[in-house]
Amino acid sequence: MENPGDSTIDSGRDESEKATPPMQVIPDANEEYISADSELTDDLPDDTEVIELVHLKIQAMEDLKLYRFKHLVQLCLRQNLIESISDVDSLPAGSMKDLDFYDNRIKHISRNVNKLVNLENLDLSFNKIKHIKNLDQLISLQNLYFVQNKISVIENLSTLINLKNLELGGNQIREIGPDSLRGLNNLEEIWLGKNSIPRLVNLHYLKSLRILSIQSNNLKKIEGLEELENLEELYLSHNHLTKIEGLENNKKLTILDITSNTITKLENLKHLTHLTDLWASFNKIDQSFESIGEELGNLPKFETIYLEGNPIQLKNETSYRRKLVMNLGPSLQKIDATYVKG
Repeated sequence: MENPGDSTIDSGRDESEKATPPMQVIPDANEEYISADSELTDDLPDDTEVIELVHLKIQAMEDLKLYRFKHLVQLCLRQNLIESISDVDSLPAGSMKDLDFYDNRIKHISRNVNKLVNLENLDLSFNKIKHIKNLDQLISLQNLYFVQNKISVIENLSTLINLKNLELGGNQIREIGPDSLRGLNNLEEIWLGKNSIPRLVNLHYLKSLRILSIQSNNLKKIEGLEELENLEELYLSHNHLTKIEGLENNKKLTILDITSNTITKLENLKHLTHLTDLWASFNKIDQSFESIGEELGNLPKFETIYLEGNPIQLKNETSYRRKLVMNLGPSLQKIDATYVKG
């Protein structure tokens, strides 16, 4: 931590001065303290539209005199020491589109955030926030980031009808509640990795969803995806899944990630005619190469398969790749990060 009392002493005194004992400086009790933060925006013109002040140990937004910038569109205050964001009410509500507080010390979302009604992007990742609140007026919001906070409940999002991307990875979420995702009909991406969610439920509101990432949770079954007919990418690695199932209506899937589960067989995939990638390393898959060919060999766009660390690979290390090439279709290009076609 910096010591505000530290100063550089000038050593260029003449000989007569060296005999004089140093004078004690008595601080002026009436002198106004001026934070160094206040100087960071002094040289910026009033019509500035983009301000980026990253990793500068800024503690208080108020010291930045942001009220000067009536045309501000984008404000980035990443990696600082900000605890309160109540001063966002000094920002121009009409023009503000992008607000970034990634990696600060924020514990609460100020009610003043709701005044920025034209905001499209809000990043509050890597803070100490426990509750999602005071965002209900931000109906123009498209991207909302809450990665690595202390959130336990997905709530108060139903009015964000234009939201396309929601990131909640690395929190303390234990369930997807009945109303957690209500109203998010236009959401295209949701990222829920590194939480403690036990079941895939209450996702039926997400008719436009293309990407669902729920890695490193407590899932035991693939379920609840029946109404996600536009789903293209599904990331389920590091859970407790034992079977591939529940994908009957997800015919647009291109990427399926089931890495590091306890799945024993590749099955229920024949209908996924858009599938390009299957990532299934470190499971317990131990079936014939012929049965894998029957399941995946006729998929016209299938290009990549990862099966490293499964019994089928460990028992057939010398012939494994050759047998996969023989049994999978002509579109196959990559096995376990190794290209099989030039």
